Parts: sequence; C-alpha cells; structure tokens
Amino acid sequence: MFIETVLIAIRSLASNKLRSLLSMLGIIIGVGAVIAVISIASGTQLQVTSRISDMGSNLININPGVSTGRFGQLSKSAQDLFTLELGEAISEYCPSVNRVVPQSQSSGYLKVGDNNYRTTLVGTSIDYQIINKYYPESGKFFSEYDLEKANNVIVLGSELVEELYEAHNPTGEKISFLYNNHNYVFKIIGVMEVKEKGISGDLNSMAYIPIDTYLNMFSSNNYVGNFLAQARSSELASQAVEEIEYLLTKYLEDEDAFRIFSQDQLLDTINEVTGTMTLMLSGIAAISLLVGGIGIMNIMLVSVTERTREIGIRKALGARRKNILSQFLIEALTLSSLGGIVGIIIGGIGAYGVSRLGGWPFVILPYTVILAFAFSLIVGIFFGIYPAIKASKLDPVDALSYE
Repeated sequence: MFIETVLIAIRSLASNKLRSLLSMLGIIIGVGAVIAVISIASGTQLQVTSRISDMGSNLININPGVSTGRFGQLSKSAQDLFTLELGEAISEYCPSVNRVVPQSQSSGYLKVGDNNYRTTLVGTSIDYQIINKYYPESGKFFSEYDLEKANNVIVLGSELVEELYEAHNPTGEKISFLYNNHNYVFKIIGVMEVKEKGISGDLNSMAYIPIDTYLNMFSSNNYVGNFLAQARSSELASQAVEEIEYLLTKYLEDEDAFRIFSQDQLLDTINEVTGTMTLMLSGIAAISLLVGGIGIMNIMLVSVTERTREIGIRKALGARRKNILSQFLIEALTLSSLGGIVGIIIGGIGAYGVSRLGGWPFVILPYTVILAFAFSLIVGIFFGIYPAIKASKLDPVDALSYE
C-alpha cells in the first residue's frame, strides 16, 4: 500500500508539472541558500584560520601596558619594563613556552645611492625566523656570533629589495640607515622570503638586525619594546598565556603593565564572528523554507478541492481515513523532499562556483546537508498535515455529489 500510495502521489504531481515546480520553489531556494551560506562561511573560515596558522605557530605577543603611578611614584614607560633578562626568565620559568624572542624597532630611511625608502628596523634574535616561520630566500639570517659581537649586519624584507634594488640581489653589499640625523652602515647578509601579513604585521617591509646591535646603536640600556613567544603546542597555548601572565604580574608587580595577545585568541574571535554571521544568514535563508511550506499547503488545498470526487470514489470503494490521509501527506512529503534534493544540488553548485571565484576551499559539511533535508521534510509534514486531514474528513456522499 505504501509503494502504491507513493506512485499515486508521483503521478498526481507529474500531471501538473509546472504547478508542482512552483510549489517546490520556496523549498529549493531555502535549502539551496542554507547549503550555500554554510558552505561559503566554512570555506572562508578555513582559509582565514589556515593563513593565520601559517603566519606563525602558536604565537603570543607580549606588549607593555600602562603602568599607573601610585603613592606619589611616576608611571613607568614601556622602555622601563621589558629587559632581555625578563625574556630569558619567561623562557626558563614558563614550561608551556617553547621560545621567546625580544623585539625593538625604530623607523628611519634605508639609503642606497641616491634612493631612500622609509622602513622599520627591527632588532631581534635568531629564533625570530622560527617563531614566524619566516626564512631567508637568499643569503642567511644573522647568527649567534653576530649577536655576541653585535655585528653590523642586516637582513632585508622582500618589499625593500623590490623598492631599492628592483631585480638585483643585494646580498653582500652595504646599505645605510638614516635615523635621527645619524647614518648607520650595515652589511646585507640575506633577503627574506615573501610573507603574508600576520600577528607581527607586514614583515616584508621591515629590515632585521641583531638585538644587541640594535641596543648598542639606538639605546643606552637593555630594555626592549616587546616579546614574541611561542607555545609548545596549540593545546598548550592558553596555559602558556596563564604562565606568562603569572610571571609578569609577579615580576612587574602590576597586572596593567603588560598586555598579552595570542594567536588562539584571534582564531577564537574569528570563529565566533563567523559562526554568528553564519547562524544569522542561515536563519534568513530558512525563512524561504517556511514560505515554501506555505506554497505546499496552498497547492495541496487546491489539490484536495480538485480531487474531491476522486476522494469520494476511493472512500466508496473502501478506503479508510488513514488511507486518504497518508495519500495527501505523502504527496506533500514528495514535494518537499524533491525540493530539498534539488535545493541541495543547486546550493552545492552555487557554493562551488563562489569558492572558485573567491579562491577559498570548497567545503560541504555532511551535517548541514542532513539538517537541511530533514528540515525540508518537517516543513512538508507540518504544512501538509492540514490539507491531508481535510481530505480524510470529506463525507463520501458529499464528495461524490461534488461538481
């Protein structure tokens, strides 16, 4: 009986193809929109998180904060807080931290002949390239020997080489850095690879020298601007932040004297925003499903009216209420299920096309397909139950006499 009822429902819908298609349109649009929105959101989220992860592994940025002056003492400035020894203490006493690099920077002009280019000069240590996954494309990064001897060596970002040297590889040449009307000469020992922007900024537009060289030239003490730390794993990133916060609070005696920002916090924020936007857009798209459900109810009520004599004949031949009820309910489910299947296909094709144009991964999550299809079935049942009940309650005598 079930198979026969399904076949009757399909023949009934096939006899009015255009009307059936129009009644399914809302379901098709709703399901397709939900699939496309979630797929596009998942693809863009995957791309963003992948790029952030590629910018550096488990990065934690430690910056000076505002240290409030209390009991008549003056507020301390940034250069009075972070020392090279503090960076070594973080690395030694925070077990979840893999390595820590100091950073200090100054803005000035790199000069080559008559050409100059404004840039940021960064003083740091050898592990800077490891933490940022940022390595020389030609030449080399400075060594422990360069740090110990405070050698006047420099590594250029790719953008600087393009601006000052065009296609020429400057490794081995001399370059000047103009800062506060003083001219400092460095030997170029390497050129860095091209790197996308990340938690440390636009690395391509910077130049890099040993931190000891930087402190000797541009500072009269061993205070640095900030630290860049790396957790031992992504699972330990939150624990590493807590350990650093505890140590700095104990050492600086002021929890407002520093600010910590981790890569995991950035990823959590992105995931939260993306999830909220996806939920909101999916909710808007789901409204089309409700509109489609109203269309199904409308077409089923029309079908009941048109087939009143058919219902009367079936009842006169012995059909029970449940038979009539199941017939029209299955027709509603057939409409909604076909609309759901077509919507899934169209939504997937649309998401694929947009992902190719946008350049992000094409992602279809199985649970979204299942939920969208299940919701289309629920809509079919909800909006098809009233016409089905109305048809099952028709009196056979009245139905047979209906013109």
